[in-house]
Amino acid sequence: MGALVVPAELDTDAHAVLARLRATEPVSWVPALDGWLVTGYDEAVAVMRDSRTFTVDDPRFSTARVVGRSMLSVDGDEHTLHRAPFVAPFRPAQVQRRFGDDVERLTDGLVAAFRDDGEAELRRALAGPLAVAVVAEVLGLEASDAGTVLGWYSTIVDAVSGMRGDEPVPEPAREAMTALASRVRDGLRADEPGNDTLLRVAAASLTEEQVVANAAVMMFGGIETTEGMILNAVRDLLGNPGQVAQVAGDPSYATALVEESLRMEPAAAVVDRYATQDVRLGDADIGGGELVRVSLAGANRDPTVFPDPDAFDPTRTNLRSQLAFARGPHVCVAMDLARLEARVAVRAVVEGLPGVRLAAPAAARGLVFRKPAELRVRWEVVPVPDAQ
Repeated sequence: MGALVVPAELDTDAHAVLARLRATEPVSWVPALDGWLVTGYDEAVAVMRDSRTFTVDDPRFSTARVVGRSMLSVDGDEHTLHRAPFVAPFRPAQVQRRFGDDVERLTDGLVAAFRDDGEAELRRALAGPLAVAVVAEVLGLEASDAGTVLGWYSTIVDAVSGMRGDEPVPEPAREAMTALASRVRDGLRADEPGNDTLLRVAAASLTEEQVVANAAVMMFGGIETTEGMILNAVRDLLGNPGQVAQVAGDPSYATALVEESLRMEPAAAVVDRYATQDVRLGDADIGGGELVRVSLAGANRDPTVFPDPDAFDPTRTNLRSQLAFARGPHVCVAMDLARLEARVAVRAVVEGLPGVRLAAPAAARGLVFRKPAELRVRWEVVPVPDAQ
């Protein structure tokens, strides 16, 4: 029969539903999802680490149909080929060297634009624009192309989210991919001294088609999940007493705050796999070809790993055990860039907006991607003394 779960519950009151499933059957058949839902921590890690048994390489995976085969949608040697050029450039030290100053500059500029207003909606004023601008830089595009990147992204996401079965790729998505491909190829062929963009480095071992597909994947992940990560972190900063004072007193505390926010509300709440054969997972018998949805949101609140899991506590000693960036071969390659953006945004909100506070409730929603629809805040505008 399966677990009686209404998808709307996972969109709104997700954590109560996930806790119930995790306590009774951490691997549950959910008819409403037409697949298995994994909510236990150990079971989630087992699925994500075993790409031979639980694969992303399945024709039902709509992302691959829209953008092409990329590190997101293949496994085995082909996955290693796609991913390898991006591993070294996205290591923490390289992320700081390549992007640290730019992320600081972009964030400071965005905050400065609304600092004197006394109130703002941070999804549209900070989190979204920052994520888009950083992706434009990662792809080697000019900052002025941020709006264009956002247009491509929105069109591609709409197609990936809306496709069903064997439906053809919508024409707007084809056009967006064609435009992205053209811009990427122009950048690859540009003969400019010192032009060592990530995509040009990748082109040394990948075909142009493969570079374009992976550029689209970075655009998708770099905007959607990073925007959500920033919003969730700022909401947790402002929604938990004492956190603003902690960051103000010790800016390095923002690192722990962001990590605990990732545990509490991963921006990408679910990752999908497909069983390649009949397999037993926990107490469940999964059939070959069946969909297995790993709830990162559920696993991140498993009390056997995180005691008192619903409490926001950045002092936990095992924060890096959270699964917001997945595990195994498909662990997010740019996770430290996303961490950098969220950390800088949190500090900028505390340091640049005196007395900042939530102006309205901001609950995260969504089955696959969880974040507030908007994040409204207020602060005290401090007059600048007239120059004498």
